[in-house]
Amino acid sequence: QLQLVESGGGLVQPGGSLRLSCAASGFTSDYYHIGWFRQAPGKEREGVSCISRSDGSTYYTDSVKGRFTISTDNAKNTAYVQMNSLKPEDTAVYYCAVISSRWTSVRAMCVSAVGSSWGQGTQVTVSS
Repeated sequence: QLQLVESGGGLVQPGGSLRLSCAASGFTSDYYHIGWFRQAPGKEREGVSCISRSDGSTYYTDSVKGRFTISTDNAKNTAYVQMNSLKPEDTAVYYCAVISSRWTSVRAMCVSAVGSSWGQGTQVTVSS
């Protein structure tokens, strides 16, 4: 059974950094995308950054470009998002998700905020 577990969230001051991790298990294919999504109170879930496990292509939503970096360690089946220069508006519950690369593109995964399996989420709070 496919399982995703996020970690690394917490409270950070504006301008600070956090690195979120998403440990995946139970995969039966190497052809999938991994994405990071977030949902703030009263707002819809949005795609933050997505990456193809097979070719490393990435997508970032405009609000995080230049500040967030997504990566994977395929040997560990783990995805990361390094978040720098954090802003109060980055406060949200962050989720990771996966979807088969046969079903959608990296960009579409993020833009449409779709995934076939989701983690439980980790809270990120940016506040002074």
